[in-house]
Amino acid sequence: MTSLLPGSRMALPSIAAWLDHPWPFTEHNPVRIEESTEDGKYTVRAELPGFDPDKHITVTTHDGLLTIEAEREAKKNDGGRSEFYYGKFSRTVGLPAGAEAAKIAAKYTDGILEISMPLAQQPHEKQVTIHVDKA
Repeated sequence: MTSLLPGSRMALPSIAAWLDHPWPFTEHNPVRIEESTEDGKYTVRAELPGFDPDKHITVTTHDGLLTIEAEREAKKNDGGRSEFYYGKFSRTVGLPAGAEAAKIAAKYTDGILEISMPLAQQPHEKQVTIHVDKA
C-alpha cells in the first residue's frame, strides 16, 4: 500500500507495510512456523498455503535438525502485480532433547503443514554412589 505526499507525485510505502516487513532489522523468512512441546509430543506447524504437499514440500531430519523445504514455481504474469513469494524456501529448526525423529509424522490441512514426533521419556535423576579405592 502506498500513499502520495501532499503536493507531490512521489509514492511512499505505508507505515503498515514497514511494520509487516521490518527488514533489515529482523530476519525475514516466508515460511512462518510455530513450535510446541506438549503431552510428550513435539510439534512444528508451518504456514505453506498454495503448495501441493505431494509435489512441492519435503520434510527431513538429520543430526538433530528438522528441515522443511518447499518450492513454488513462478507463473508468467504479464502486466500484473504479484506479492507472492516464488522459488525455493527452507526452514530448519533444532529438535528438542528426546525427540524420536524415527517416529515422525506429517499432515497438511488447509495450507498448514503439521509435523509431530514423540518425546522419549526423560530419565529421572539418580544419585550415584561413589566407591573409593584405597591404596
